[in-house]
This record gives sequence, structure tokens and C-alpha cells, in this order.
Amino acid sequence: TNDLLRTRARPTGIEPPRKAGNAGNRKEEARKTGLEGTGLPLPGGSHGSVRCAGSDPQLRHMLDSLKSSKASAVINYGASWCGVCNQILPPFCKFSNEFKNLTFVYAHVDECPETTQNIRYTPTFHFYRDGERVDEMFGAGEERLRDRLWLHS
Repeated sequence: TNDLLRTRARPTGIEPPRKAGNAGNRKEEARKTGLEGTGLPLPGGSHGSVRCAGSDPQLRHMLDSLKSSKASAVINYGASWCGVCNQILPPFCKFSNEFKNLTFVYAHVDECPETTQNIRYTPTFHFYRDGERVDEMFGAGEERLRDRLWLHS
């Protein structure tokens, strides 16, 4: 198995087991310490200018906005249960401060199951230019991602 790429392990719509009564606490904790909607504990202030899609309607709205605005953008499709996604998210957030002309979006595949049903590997990065998806990158690697961002900025 390639450590830089994880096959999406759960079928769409199946959630990992959760303890009753702590969902609100988990969301509040993620809001305080991490990128909202990711469930990942990132230090405060390290989120850069990443937008987070926490639901299918939110992600559809962001995609529609990207297409109509014709802005250059990158979408990181990941999951909190994916170790590789957890490793690449902090650099992704950092790069959002370096590549100011790109819009950065994070979409959690379990929070947006309908919109991400065709995402088969996590992480997957989609690159948009002039409203069209122009590139796709599977897996992680900070230098690989930086090079791809440079190419599309």
C-alpha cells in the first residue's frame, strides 16, 4: 500500500461509531482548536485563508461560486480518519497564505457524502481555473503539493 494515498475506506453515508452526548463538545472543540468542519486539531491561527465545506449544500455553493467567479482554486478532499490527510492539512493551510491568488477549500468526505461520492482516494486535490477543473492530484507530499500550487497560481 502506498503511504501517500489512502483508499476511501468507508462507503458513502456510513459514519464511524460515535459516543452519545459528546457531538456538541467535539464540534465546539474543533471550532476552538481546528479548522471548523475538519475535526482536526490545528493550532489556532494556522488555518490561513482556507474555507471549509461542512455540508453538501455548502460545498455545492462553493463549487458554484468558483465556477461563476472563474477564480483559480484548489479543493482538498480529505477525512479526519485518514492519517495522510491529517499530515497534509497543516501545509495546505500554510500554503493558503503563500498562494494568495488561489482560493483554498477543504471538504471532508464524510460531511459532504453526496457531493464527494466520486472521490475514491483521500486526500484528493482538484484544481480549478476559469471555472473549470483543470487538474487532479492524488495523495500527499508537501513539495508535490507546493509545485502543483505554483503551477496553478
